Amino acid sequence: MPLMRKALLWASTNTWLREKAMRTAFVKRSVSAFMPGEHIDAAIDAAMSLRSQGLTTILTRLGENITHSSEADEVCAHYLDVIDRVQAAGLDAEISVKPTQLGYDQDPEACVRHCLRLVERCEQAGTFLWLDMESSPYVDGTLALFTRLRARTARIGVAVQAYLHRTAHDVEALVALGSAIRVVKGAYLEPADIAYPAKADVDESFFRLCARLLQDDNTRPGALTHIATHDIQLQERLLALAAQRRVAPERYEIAMLYGIQTGRQRQLSAKGIRTRCLISYGEHWFPWYMRRLAERPANVWFVLRNIIR
Repeated sequence: MPLMRKALLWASTNTWLREKAMRTAFVKRSVSAFMPGEHIDAAIDAAMSLRSQGLTTILTRLGENITHSSEADEVCAHYLDVIDRVQAAGLDAEISVKPTQLGYDQDPEACVRHCLRLVERCEQAGTFLWLDMESSPYVDGTLALFTRLRARTARIGVAVQAYLHRTAHDVEALVALGSAIRVVKGAYLEPADIAYPAKADVDESFFRLCARLLQDDNTRPGALTHIATHDIQLQERLLALAAQRRVAPERYEIAMLYGIQTGRQRQLSAKGIRTRCLISYGEHWFPWYMRRLAERPANVWFVLRNIIR
């Protein structure tokens, strides 16, 4: 793993750096390139603007590893309100949550109950709930949670991480269920015996996973593939593969982040390729921001110097 990426992933968990950065005006301004604001109003406004450009969206409130069960109650109530607001606005906007936002660390069964409330509301509103994947100790629990929810509804999806050695095996079990799967590269600091350290290996793993999901046998009800990368070369390889295999366009979407390669997002949508933009918002943005820098390390030293000052 490149030293810069490793340093940034370490920084994402550093309390001192987080507290200093979140008080730094320069850093807060630079974060605005990747998120429209800290509050849901800004995220809804951004989703409405993107709708006019032919883009659908996913909304996610930043934060993870809460410390009290009462926080999970608040997060669940927040997302229930978001679902209602999305429906009222007529948006094709899904929501994405982390299990540790909903109390997984404190009480896994309470987390299940919160998720059931959310998927029930998603069913009523005609929208969709995604489970984000967190660091490797949470993979088994997140997949078990998804499996329970998938038995209840098809309006549930889960992210898998291409840098983990185990993911190809996990995907086979998910295919058998008929699953909506968002393939991401992975953005946590993991040891080499768990995750590929080299970018080239992660890229090839990403391609192989998506290629597997674009096979003809992955057509059970509920099956959907999110190709979640900003790597244009990878996108084009997979789009060419989908065309070669004559994969139905409703079987996959390109998923990208707000504020990154917006021209590319519009270009894909204009070509009729289903493209969904993930909009992040919230006050707990520092770990997420460091992971975004780790993915795109241009100008990193400039940012870090301003944090330390």
